[in-house]
Amino acid sequence: MGPYRNSPSDSIIFRTTPEIGTTAWHRTTRRQYVVNLDAPHQVTASDGETRTIGAGEIYLVEDLYGKGHLSQGLGQFRRSLIDPDRLT
Repeated sequence: MGPYRNSPSDSIIFRTTPEIGTTAWHRTTRRQYVVNLDAPHQVTASDGETRTIGAGEIYLVEDLYGKGHLSQGLGQFRRSLIDPDRLT
């Protein structure tokens, strides 16, 4: 049997983010779920609300318009899984 098309794993992205530093304001390219696998980070929305996203948390990113958000590392490399096609 060949590979399955449109299987859940076709669109999953794994990403490693530096342990320190803050990104510039940016928007997401599409609505997507992010699974924070192993380290916390902080996200600040354009309205000023700041949240710490812990290891194992799943959150929806959907700021397609406007200023976007800031992301800040909290001392550990962070690995995340991004699933961009579940909501499109």
